[in-house]
Amino acid sequence: MQKKNGPVVALDIGGTKIMTALFDADGKMQAKDVRQTMAVEGVEAVIERVLAAVRDIIRNNNVSQNQLEAIGIACAGGIDTGRGVVVTPSPHLPGWAGLPLADIIKDKMGVAAYVLNDASAAALGEQRYGVGKGIKDLVLLTLGTGIGGGIIIDGKLYLGARGGAGELGHMTVEAAGPTCGCGNTGCLEILASGTAIVTDAVARIRHGEKTALSAVSGGELEKITVEMIGEAAKNGDRLAQDVIARAAYYLGIGMVNIANIFNPEMIIIGGGMAGLGEMIIAPGRKMVEERAFSINSRGIQIVKAQLGNEAGVYGAAAFALDMGRK
Repeated sequence: MQKKNGPVVALDIGGTKIMTALFDADGKMQAKDVRQTMAVEGVEAVIERVLAAVRDIIRNNNVSQNQLEAIGIACAGGIDTGRGVVVTPSPHLPGWAGLPLADIIKDKMGVAAYVLNDASAAALGEQRYGVGKGIKDLVLLTLGTGIGGGIIIDGKLYLGARGGAGELGHMTVEAAGPTCGCGNTGCLEILASGTAIVTDAVARIRHGEKTALSAVSGGELEKITVEMIGEAAKNGDRLAQDVIARAAYYLGIGMVNIANIFNPEMIIIGGGMAGLGEMIIAPGRKMVEERAFSINSRGIQIVKAQLGNEAGVYGAAAFALDMGRK
C-alpha cells in the first residue's frame, strides 16, 4: 500500500481554511492549494472537501495516488497522535470530538496518514525549514485567536505520552484571572491572545476611554481587529499601546516559565499576532532576561516565525516523511 521515498501531501485543517501542499521525497514544496473549510456544513462535508483537495493537488501535478508515500495532517485541537484521533477539537471544528481522522483518510486514499496538532506541526516546520533550522531545542508559541504551542527537544518533536504536549496557552499565568474557554482561570490564552487584546480594547472603549479605534472601526466595535490595534499603537494611540503591553506582560510570564522548564535555545513567536513584531515580543524578551534563571536566559533567542501560515503544512510534511521512514 505504501510506497517508500515518494512524494507526500500535507494538510493544515483549521476552522476557516484548509491548506494542502504537495512535497517531493526530499521535503521540497511543489504546489499549494487553499480552500474554505466551511465547518458549519458538518464533519462529512469537510472530510469530502479535504479528500477533494488531496486528489486535486496530486492530479494537477501528475502524481498518481499509488505514488504517494504518506499524507501528513496538521489539525487544530487536542490530538492523540499515536492513534490519529481528534480528542478535543477546536471550537471552530464542531462535531470532530473522537474523530479517527488518520484512519478515515487512510481508508479513503489507500495511503498511510498521520495526524498531529497544528501548533506542534508549526514548531516542526520552523525547526526543519524556517527560523529554527539547525536549532535542536526550541519552543514555538502560535498567537492568534487562541494560543498554541509546539516543543522540539534534541531535534525531535516532543508530543508527550499521548500527543497532548504543547498546550502552552493553558498554563496559568494569573491565578485569579478571568475564566478561559477551557474552564480554567488565568490561562495565558485568555490574557495574551488576539482575542484577549481585542476584548480588552473593546471593554475599555465601552467604558468611555478615548481612542482612534472608535473612528477606524466606524463605531462598530465588533469590527475591531488585532491588526487595527497594532496600527493604532504604531501611530501613538495610548489605549492600543496599553492593551498590547498588557498582553505582552502575560506573554512574558509565559516565556519565563518556558525558559525555566525547557531551557530552549530559541522561543519562536508565530501566528497572526506575530505581525505586531517587537511590540509583543520585546517586553517578553526583557522579562526572560530579568526573571528566568541565568543559565536558562543566557543566549536564548526570542524571535518571530519565518514561515507564516505555511508552517503547518511544512511541519505536517516533515512528520509524514519521518513516520513513513521509521
